Amino acid sequence: MIQIEREDVEVDEISNYLTEDLRTEINHGIEVSRLAGMLARELKLESELCHDIEIAGVLHDIGKLRVSTYLYGGAEDTLNVEKMRYVRMHATLGYEVVKQEGYPDRVCEIILHHHENYDGTGYPSNLVGNNIPIGARILRICDVFVALTSDRPYRKAFDCKTAMELLIEEVRHFDMKIFLAFQSIAHGEIEAKKMKRDVQDKLVY
Repeated sequence: MIQIEREDVEVDEISNYLTEDLRTEINHGIEVSRLAGMLARELKLESELCHDIEIAGVLHDIGKLRVSTYLYGGAEDTLNVEKMRYVRMHATLGYEVVKQEGYPDRVCEIILHHHENYDGTGYPSNLVGNNIPIGARILRICDVFVALTSDRPYRKAFDCKTAMELLIEEVRHFDMKIFLAFQSIAHGEIEAKKMKRDVQDKLVY
């Protein structure tokens, strides 16, 4: 009886982690999709490609749900090497999920390669430069920016200005033409957040 009660508690804990993971990933996907769509239009890409990029933005981390049961203790301060190996599987797992669900090939390819780096140091295929689909190159930047500006179990969110400074330090990972276009998007985000804070401050006082 005691053993059953202990297992029930563990199941509840896992369920709570998975629920929180799902909520976090949905919010993250929506924000990445929004920025990626803005960036794609800033680059004047065709409307159908912009649409596919936005879909991929929402779904790009869906593969993480397949490893969440292993990673359910996500509140730990750091990820160990073994967990990182599992995390790196999510791009391929996400590709398999959306492929099975019948999403367009272009959406599937963007999801598969959204962690490729422009200098060839990314995963899963170590693609270099323009061999990476342009949608994946766009998602790469937006994904990192949204992650940096969001709270994580191991740190608080960075403000937009600091996030951009951190991106610049890692600029070798990004397509420079896309990154320069993203800077104007990020500048707009910074100004919008500043305006929101100013309005809130006036309402308080």
